[in-house]
Amino acid sequence: MVVVMKPGTQQREIDKLVAQFQLQGLTVGITNGVGCTILGLVGDTTAVDMDKISINEHVERVMRVQEPFKKANRKFHPEDSVVTVGSAKIGGGNFSVIAGPCSVESEDQIIEVAQDVQKSGATMLRGGAFKPRTSPYSFQGMGTPGLDLLLEAKAATGLPIVTEIMSPKYCELFEEKVDVVQVGARNMQNFDLLKEVGRMSKPILLKRGLSSTYEEWIMSAEYIMSEGNENVILCERGIRTFETYTRNTLDVSAIPAIRRMSHLPIVVDPSHSGGYYWLVEPLALAAVAAGADGLIIEVHNNPSCAKCDGQQSLTPENFDHLMNKVENLVSVTGKTLVK
Repeated sequence: MVVVMKPGTQQREIDKLVAQFQLQGLTVGITNGVGCTILGLVGDTTAVDMDKISINEHVERVMRVQEPFKKANRKFHPEDSVVTVGSAKIGGGNFSVIAGPCSVESEDQIIEVAQDVQKSGATMLRGGAFKPRTSPYSFQGMGTPGLDLLLEAKAATGLPIVTEIMSPKYCELFEEKVDVVQVGARNMQNFDLLKEVGRMSKPILLKRGLSSTYEEWIMSAEYIMSEGNENVILCERGIRTFETYTRNTLDVSAIPAIRRMSHLPIVVDPSHSGGYYWLVEPLALAAVAAGADGLIIEVHNNPSCAKCDGQQSLTPENFDHLMNKVENLVSVTGKTLVK
């Protein structure tokens, strides 16, 4: 349920109404919008009398939210959320690019790539220390030593690090060492993990599951937000369809659709969407044109020798070329590319 207060309502009147709702066992989220305050009621609102609330002289209108997600719902939070990580901002007209290798392989590799992507305008460094792989015999990351190498790259460049968490047991470690915690597509509905990262203080990058609907995706974000962490970034990374020519199928329509449904920022992963380096540029530009708030791109200094996903990784030179095009297109869309 959403309660919209009249413009100019004094804080003591808002606090009084909030206290009434809390006595009914409801959790109240408060959003201070332009000119008015919005109260989002979470809990069992079936017994709440809308008419009694409506006659309050300070209430503009009352609406029931039909969707199962509440905190992530744009009705609760009409303005775009902005997630800030270091100097980077995602959402609210800000566009940021996350770039780096699929996995951390060595000290020289991760530092070199970090320096290259920073020069081209990336504001965050991605790199996998723990890698979920379809085959148990494939390279699955360096583990905790990989996190230490990411920290070395951060020390060398100042770039915040983004890396994937695989299990709740690593939450304390990630809280200490990681700037943005990525929940991968395979773990999008790992509800125990979602609850644990929801108790963390770090922003969460939540990738869409391979065959998940928009509502399922947002409900996963709701799990995180319901535990107190509202710094969630949604990531469209392509879905599984009948087409086998590409690795996945980029759902460009997800960008405007999610923007209509939720206030959370949305970034796009063109690397996993297409699965080939030559598809990254057109898919990235399509995402920018459709209104995305950012990109996460795989970049490797020697893709032919990469331990995973080399075929979809850009070289630093190709990434720099792409960033020039992204900057021009971002300005056309009315957003600001954060550098």
